[in-house]
Amino acid sequence: MMGTEGLLISVVVPTYKRPDLLQRCLSALLVQSLAHDTFEIIVCDDGPSRQAREVALLADRRGNGRPCVRYLEIRGTQGPAGARNQGWRSARAPIIGFTDDDTVPEPGWLQAGLEGMASGVQAAVGQIVMPLPPRASDYQRDAARLCQAEFATANCFVRREALEAVNGFDERFTQAWREDSDLHFSLIEEGFSVAPIPGAVVIHPLRPARFAASIGMQKKVMFDVLLYRKFPVLYRERIRSGPPWFYLSVTLALLLAIVGFLAGAPGFGAVALWLWAVMTLGFFLRRLWLSAFTLRNIGELLLSSVLIPPLSVFWRAVGAARFGWALP
Repeated sequence: MMGTEGLLISVVVPTYKRPDLLQRCLSALLVQSLAHDTFEIIVCDDGPSRQAREVALLADRRGNGRPCVRYLEIRGTQGPAGARNQGWRSARAPIIGFTDDDTVPEPGWLQAGLEGMASGVQAAVGQIVMPLPPRASDYQRDAARLCQAEFATANCFVRREALEAVNGFDERFTQAWREDSDLHFSLIEEGFSVAPIPGAVVIHPLRPARFAASIGMQKKVMFDVLLYRKFPVLYRERIRSGPPWFYLSVTLALLLAIVGFLAGAPGFGAVALWLWAVMTLGFFLRRLWLSAFTLRNIGELLLSSVLIPPLSVFWRAVGAARFGWALP
């Protein structure tokens, strides 16, 4: 069925202070094999800037036979979930394609997406390719897990009627973490069909990261709590079957060591500290064995192996306090 003005699909691209990546993404979208008068591109700028607006306006050159590119300033929300909501609600086509500003959709991405949706499914998910170096760092290996995601907003297609039925994205997910799983679970609970489209491919190049970036990423664990609160059964089935016992054990050993020394029981504290050190060393060696033997990676792993378990537990507790006391 044709949408408004003959549009078949609207592509929603949230962006936040990355005009160079946005330009690369839009360049790929502008050379899609799908007829250019059958789709539109909606740039949702979550941190409105002159640079992003200029990139979008430069891409919007319909006189050259290019698709319509619309720029939206997102001011009333925070995070990609809210930006995507404003994007799809302003869309003019019956099918919404979602990708991110740091992806490079292959030329046949939209064509493959529409062909996959033609079977009548309410949503579909394409393939994400994230090229890795021969010996990737721990951070790179962790980032590449996105390629294994069951449903990711870097590459998915959803009918507008399905988005309306589940009220789109939950805007409490204020960071780029678990908001796509939340939409996926909402669609499943509503009984909507979700199909894979392996031929709809986006490339997701790795971005440079600051030293020990995985430490700051632990804050995202808060949103695991929110997702678990909303969908406990689906969370256990598809993400994690039980609590993060290892992180809890490491953190408990560290706390017991501190309590032992402060309480004047150095023997007890030393045993607890030894247990903490053994578990932390094992965590470090396991991560190092699977990743690059470079000085930077070794340094990152040493620091993050010490800090990740207690930070992960801390941010879970923060999430439980914010969203309700239920720890996944």
